[in-house]
Amino acid sequence: MSRWEKQITPENAWREYPRPQMVRQQWQNLNGMWEYAITPKTTPQPTRYDGQILVPFCLESTVSKVNKSLTADQRLWYRRDVGVPKDWAGQRVLLHFGAVDYECSLWVNGGLVGSHTGGSDSFSFDITDFLKDGQNQLVLGVTDPTSTGEQPRGKQLMNPHGIWYTPVSGIWQTVWMEPVPKQTYIEEVKLTPELDSSRLRVDVLLDKPADNFTTAIRLTAMDGNQPVATALVRAGRTGWLNIKTPKLWSPDSPFLYTIKVELVTVTDPFGDTPRNKRTRQDAPIIAAFANATVTGNPVDVVTGYFAMRKISIGAGPVANQPVLLLNNKFVFQNGPLDQGWWPGGLLTPPSDEGMAFEIDFLKKSGFNMLRKHIKVEPDRYYYLCDKLGILVWQDMPSGFLEGQNEHPGDQSEPIRRSKGKEQFELELRRMMNRLHNHPSIVTWVVHNEGWGQYENKRLADWVKALDPSRTINASSGWNDVGAGDFYDIHTYEEEPKSPTPKSNRVVVIGEFGGIGWPVQGHLWNPEMRNWGYQTYQSADVVQKAYEKKYAKIVEYYKKQALSAAVYTQTTDVEGEVNGLLTYDREVIKIPVETLQKIHAPLFK
Repeated sequence: MSRWEKQITPENAWREYPRPQMVRQQWQNLNGMWEYAITPKTTPQPTRYDGQILVPFCLESTVSKVNKSLTADQRLWYRRDVGVPKDWAGQRVLLHFGAVDYECSLWVNGGLVGSHTGGSDSFSFDITDFLKDGQNQLVLGVTDPTSTGEQPRGKQLMNPHGIWYTPVSGIWQTVWMEPVPKQTYIEEVKLTPELDSSRLRVDVLLDKPADNFTTAIRLTAMDGNQPVATALVRAGRTGWLNIKTPKLWSPDSPFLYTIKVELVTVTDPFGDTPRNKRTRQDAPIIAAFANATVTGNPVDVVTGYFAMRKISIGAGPVANQPVLLLNNKFVFQNGPLDQGWWPGGLLTPPSDEGMAFEIDFLKKSGFNMLRKHIKVEPDRYYYLCDKLGILVWQDMPSGFLEGQNEHPGDQSEPIRRSKGKEQFELELRRMMNRLHNHPSIVTWVVHNEGWGQYENKRLADWVKALDPSRTINASSGWNDVGAGDFYDIHTYEEEPKSPTPKSNRVVVIGEFGGIGWPVQGHLWNPEMRNWGYQTYQSADVVQKAYEKKYAKIVEYYKKQALSAAVYTQTTDVEGEVNGLLTYDREVIKIPVETLQKIHAPLFK
């Protein structure tokens, strides 16, 4: 295990507030020891449980203290008692799950509250009506088809080998409760910077429609504790904050503004005018609400943060070859393929400290970007990327049955069942919605290497329409159908190949490298095949191979306006030993100072 995983206890496991961009003051963390049982999928709830499991770590992980697998014909059960604080009286109570892989149903005090399907997205249940005084029993039942289903699952495989890893089943992100106002509350805040007009678009959504003439949203943007912009907006309408002379966010200067969002009651700005005779024009309504009088205390308050930054495509130093722009300037994006697996926790990182160590290592090594490879991280991971300053390409986790994936050189797209397409697109949209506010995320990656790829152009156009504020990498590697903003090749040769110039898209190398070095004493399993795309046995040979590869990247950047390169990979993962770090994060295979020096020409 990594050093951070060795420090995990039931008392310190993921204690931080799990949703940094939408913070309420009252909440209760439910991580810790829960009872668990594994039964056949067809049997009722168990009356006896097998033992205890440490939430939020998955069943298969070492850190969970269980380390068992779950088959497609079994059900995993969780049980624990919780008490609701007395000062929450008179409010609704929401129970939040950061992520549960894959399908689950929740019972509270024997009553079925609801169900959820999707292994990477957060979800909530309003459990108020099921609660009683004193202790309340929570029971969660989970099934997971893993590789017997075509659901999005990333690199999980029942028989892990090569580039496929140990499955993850059950709860694998924080479980927590919070109280919200009884009548109506802020359910979602969507923040979109518009740098060219120096303003922030703010869409605040309530849990249900409110009186549009007496309910408003008060927005306050702050630089530290100093307000820099305010607005009062009619409930259910878009608001704008004008940020004068904005401080720009970039990896070199990751400045974050604070935002406060308040649900308030106002005096009716139209007074005694009958509703059927009030103005129907936007401008008078906006003006009326901007000058309305707030009465009483806010009904609900959440705080978060935002950044002023822009990612786009434009002209570069080589004619007819567009490049990636950050804040309207060409900035080469140099990053590793980052899979986010941990030896003790699998998909669940150990702590803020463990995640921050990796990001800090990458930045000091001369990386300004990472490609989060077919995995969605907990919100606190992206918060650290925002805070520390690193660009993120966010992959959609792939999923497919054997025969639904392509092979290199196959230019056709296998057809997919409607059920599989519906679930993939639902989870893709959920991922985009949940992560929208993170300024570090600059690119959505729809498909990887033909794994489950289908209707790639339609999906790329759809993703762009949903989020025009980011660039779209429609297909990273293999089957390019001319979609999206990127032409992306994968090249694992000793010398990376050059992508063909494209007059209508940026050119990037979405994967290269893969220099393997099995460091003895730091292998996940010394008995298995520990491999890299090229495998060496000493530090000096590894460094020379790395320098050779990056010399070609620098050449393509200078002569052909290559926009980005993604080196495989941040860490070793199980039997894959082509990481810059060993799987336990203890050995840095090439010194940080050397990496920084090798990468430096990409930023001149």
